[in-house]
Amino acid sequence: MKSKKGRKGEESRKRLLEAAANEFSNRGFYETKVSEIVKRAGLTQPSFYLYFQSKEAIFDELITNFHSRIKKLTESLLLEKGLNTKDVSKRVLSAVETVFQCLDEDKDVTKIGFFLNPEAKQMKKDLAMVLKENLEAEQRLGYFDSELDMETVAECLIGMIEHLTDSFLLTGIKDPASLAAQIVNLLIYGMLPKGSDGR
Repeated sequence: MKSKKGRKGEESRKRLLEAAANEFSNRGFYETKVSEIVKRAGLTQPSFYLYFQSKEAIFDELITNFHSRIKKLTESLLLEKGLNTKDVSKRVLSAVETVFQCLDEDKDVTKIGFFLNPEAKQMKKDLAMVLKENLEAEQRLGYFDSELDMETVAECLIGMIEHLTDSFLLTGIKDPASLAAQIVNLLIYGMLPKGSDGR
């Protein structure tokens, strides 16, 4: 009996988080009301306070979960030793696509975490540092040009992902695979026509 109640509680909490994400995403933090969150979740206002102390608490949890998920994902994308050149570009493409897929999974939470979060700028700096460490490790393995400043590359990648997410992913204009392909083609192969020597 207790486990059933526990499952029901988890379900209610999840519904509140989903409803809150949608409300915050559409209305912004200040215009969102707890009464609208519970209405959208199909629950009562007292039930909201069983799980969250305030509107700020549920907003903070959405942001913390988003940041943690994106950071873990970024850390997990480090390329291992022993890849050949063809595999490197395929793996980079797969990694960038995985990031876009993660951002596409819950557009409301992405909008909150990446754009509405007052700490979004710092979060992106943190992600850029993790990415820089990955890129430097991959550079030491010989996968990338040794003269590249990987801090600049990491900042560029974060900026591209952020802007393309806002302009194309959240709006549904482009999908994760096509966005990843454009970024990787630009970064790995450049803008010059195929077969021309850019150096």
